[in-house]
Amino acid sequence: MAKYLIRRILQSFFVIIGVTLLSFITLHIAGDPTYLFVSERASEEEFARTRARLGFDRPLPEQYLSFLIGLSRGDFGNSLKSRTPAFDLVVDRLPATLELTLFAMLVATLFAVPIGIVSAMNRGTAVDGGAMLLAMLGQSIPSFWLGLMGILFVGLTLRWLPISGHVPLLKPLLAGEFELFFTNLPSGIRHLVMPSLTVGVFSLSRNARLVRSAMLEVLSLDYIKTARAKGLRERKVIVGHAFRNALIPVVTILGLEFGFLLSGVVVTETVFSWPGVGRQVFNAINQRDIPVVQSAVVLFSFMFVLLNLIVDLLYAVLDPRVRLE
Repeated sequence: MAKYLIRRILQSFFVIIGVTLLSFITLHIAGDPTYLFVSERASEEEFARTRARLGFDRPLPEQYLSFLIGLSRGDFGNSLKSRTPAFDLVVDRLPATLELTLFAMLVATLFAVPIGIVSAMNRGTAVDGGAMLLAMLGQSIPSFWLGLMGILFVGLTLRWLPISGHVPLLKPLLAGEFELFFTNLPSGIRHLVMPSLTVGVFSLSRNARLVRSAMLEVLSLDYIKTARAKGLRERKVIVGHAFRNALIPVVTILGLEFGFLLSGVVVTETVFSWPGVGRQVFNAINQRDIPVVQSAVVLFSFMFVLLNLIVDLLYAVLDPRVRLE
């Protein structure tokens, strides 16, 4: 186990370095950010001074090496727009993104698992066909279109839910302000419903199909037939025998799903004016605020790598046949 962890940590280190290098090159290929910080009437001398002040006059390898040196000290540099530590800006927005991601993940999981199980148990029936048709439809709808339709119909026409804004839940909870948390909870959930459904519909649909496929594969195995032949109740066969063995591919996709949702909420946060990291990164890319983008990339890369490691370790818990060597 120890050797496996050391090897994975080393691999994760190189993955994060590779991601930062790719994002660094992409941002610089997109254009010189200096133009965003000088007037259109600025002289060549003023442009050169601004470029030197921002550090963009140095060769790209030197700039990237400076970024890595700062990264090793936990210094991601200052935002080019606000002149405040870039990493602090990202961390300040992270709770809002985590709220949206966790709620979407909760919705996707709670609905996907029973839908997949019921569909597998009724294979070939109208229930199975209808569930899979809806699942395919859910995977086909673009999230931005679904969000806009939700705003127009649920928010503006029916006026059931707010169409924008955010009421903090995770921040007061982490700060130990439990009274504020419970005060904000009803309004916070109302603000979360539409954005989280917009983010989670695709995941719900894909996970339902995955659960169905995994259950169908397990239900055809000999030990399930033996359990039924012994006279065990169908509920015990499904829950106690089939579902646990069908969990391995489900856990894999759920671990990756969280990372996907965490880094893929940019469009949804923009549509619903959600004050999360996704919206902040979108604005930072438009403003060529490289330190903010790099801070978000490193943070999301670390979280994604950590989730993958946790999923791999869960294999050994769910299936004793799996050995991490």
